Amino acid sequence: MIIQEFRVVNNCTEEEYQVAQLYATAQASKENTGGGEGVEVLKNEPYEKEDGEKGQYTYKIFRLASRVPSFVRAIAPAGSLDMYEEAWNAYPRCKTVLRNGWMKDAFSIVYETLHVDGSRGELNNALKISEADLKKREVILIDVANDKVDSKDYKSEEDPKLYHSEKTGRGPLTDPQWIKKVEPVMTCYKLVYIEFKWFGLQSRVESFIAKTVHNLFLKFHRQLFCWTDSWYGMSIQDIRDLEAKTKEDLDKKRQDGSAAEGTTAPAE
Repeated sequence: MIIQEFRVVNNCTEEEYQVAQLYATAQASKENTGGGEGVEVLKNEPYEKEDGEKGQYTYKIFRLASRVPSFVRAIAPAGSLDMYEEAWNAYPRCKTVLRNGWMKDAFSIVYETLHVDGSRGELNNALKISEADLKKREVILIDVANDKVDSKDYKSEEDPKLYHSEKTGRGPLTDPQWIKKVEPVMTCYKLVYIEFKWFGLQSRVESFIAKTVHNLFLKFHRQLFCWTDSWYGMSIQDIRDLEAKTKEDLDKKRQDGSAAEGTTAPAE
């Protein structure tokens, strides 16, 4: 098992990030759907647990066989590579579980997330994990302006060093020390548990997934910042309306012949 904690500092407030994250997730889902593949949203509804926790529950299927490494596709039965995602968004805390029906308990990616207003990534154990897990954990601070992006993912309009928000006046993030100076600020702390139990492939696949998750979080949060003028000022109800429309669009795109590009939408 691989345990990673991503710390993503964002130039927005915690309250703004709730809307920004949901907006960017909807947009990313549309980017990655088409040609028979993509994201299918089966449930998107409020939930409440017995302990009083409440929020928004989503259940999605990711049909993205073409994105899986060739050495896995070679041994996996047709149709077995669909991923099933359950997410409980009780903002500012969220939990997401990603599984595969064919591998069952032998494969999982679990995300536990806490969003902290005013934080610059300095909290050592924001999610209060055990000492045993702390010893295994790798901490990765993501700098959306300065971390290297895969050339295939780079777009000048999604570059925080170039983007300026007309509505908020934020950006471009050209100061090398922007994380220490920018206002407003919040940090998304994401703890990721990656497990792939398959003799001979475990370490190779877990490493591939870890790299993919890292690239996904970097790309997603670069987009989130550069889409500020699109989500700024939206309400949660505006987002729910957008999600409903996005679901309709995804169902149509998944059935047409256009190919999807990019990477999957990240867990909330």
